Amino acid sequence: MEGNAPSLATGTGKPGLMARFGPGILVAATGVGAGDLLTASLGGSAVGVSILWAAVVGSVLKGFLNEGIARWQLATGTTVLEGWARLGTGLRNVFLVYLLGWSFFTGGALISACGAAGDALWPLSSDAETSRRVWGVLHSLVGLVLVGLGGFKLFEKLMAACIGLMFGAVLFTAVGSGPDWAAATRGLVLPTLPAGGSVWVLGLLGGVGGTVTMLSYGYWIREKGREGPMSLRACQADLAVGYALTGLFGMAMVVIGSTLRLEGSGLKVATLLAQRLGDVIGPAGHWVFLVGFWGAVFSSLLGVWEGIPYLFADFLRIHRREKSTASVDLRTTRAWRLYLVALALVPLPMLWVPLQRAQLAYAVVGALFMPLLAATLLWLNNRRDWVGPLRNTWLVNAALVATLLLFLVVGLDEALEALRKLGAS
Repeated sequence: MEGNAPSLATGTGKPGLMARFGPGILVAATGVGAGDLLTASLGGSAVGVSILWAAVVGSVLKGFLNEGIARWQLATGTTVLEGWARLGTGLRNVFLVYLLGWSFFTGGALISACGAAGDALWPLSSDAETSRRVWGVLHSLVGLVLVGLGGFKLFEKLMAACIGLMFGAVLFTAVGSGPDWAAATRGLVLPTLPAGGSVWVLGLLGGVGGTVTMLSYGYWIREKGREGPMSLRACQADLAVGYALTGLFGMAMVVIGSTLRLEGSGLKVATLLAQRLGDVIGPAGHWVFLVGFWGAVFSSLLGVWEGIPYLFADFLRIHRREKSTASVDLRTTRAWRLYLVALALVPLPMLWVPLQRAQLAYAVVGALFMPLLAATLLWLNNRRDWVGPLRNTWLVNAALVATLLLFLVVGLDEALEALRKLGAS
């Protein structure tokens, strides 16, 4: 019986989750980070489990967006960046400027989050800020070495380990926190908008599952050798698994938050969560949650360090009118390697920026990406002369329109709120 146990790892015998559904799990795990964890837990604390449904809906919508990325690439043999190039050089150049800014602020936020997670587990100094900065630098450099020298297979194994820690810890603490399961069931199957809950619903809908990192999915499925329309089913299957895990993570954090009284902002909430869980569950709850929190933020850092350099390398290839990515291993290019090094080093000064400001800057640059992606996928994937038989179905179009409208509202709301807080701090 032991030999048939399911495994995240790839190995001999029956293939594990990562072998069958790897790219979908990778992109979903990369998109689940400190921000999602804190938003979901604070929302659960503020309005309870009545908003559980929002975590599910948010995951489903992000799944449709990622499916659109796969649909385009499998139908045309080109990446979404190449699809944007068909819409004019202006969009492509604007995205490059956006990517550079997003990389700096996101890299800084991830390094700060990893620093905070490391300090919570093992303080290196009596001064918390010094400990956070040292841990942040160490995480960034270790991520650089692991991704740069380890190759894609090692990356998959590292992500599998982090995902196991993250989901195991969060589910353990959700069950151990002793929630009202009857209320949780109602919050899942009977969508409601509680008084004062709209901001938390919007946060869950918009925050679950990543932003620019979703574009990495196209390069990761190429690493797995998926090409042509026949691979669409495999992509749909692994995205379903990946975003099911994402929704489960979001729901678990809402459940945990619903059992605690939480106040505050920034990554200090994670430490407060661990302390409160220690009071409710015992020392095991405290440490298990901190380990899971570390797994969430470090997997996000690894995913960004591995996936985002593809975008820069692909942009340069398109700009230079070089041959298609189908015949080029972008991971071996100088552009990919240089951007990886830049991601790990250039944002390090953000460690000297207050944590809240780093997180807010990240929210501003990431908030409005989803409407752009949804709108362009609606255009690209409905051109029969471009995508042929993989043209969007009515269901996919309906989901993308809903996503576009939702994320226009969410993105504008998040950007304005973050700008207001940045101005006030």
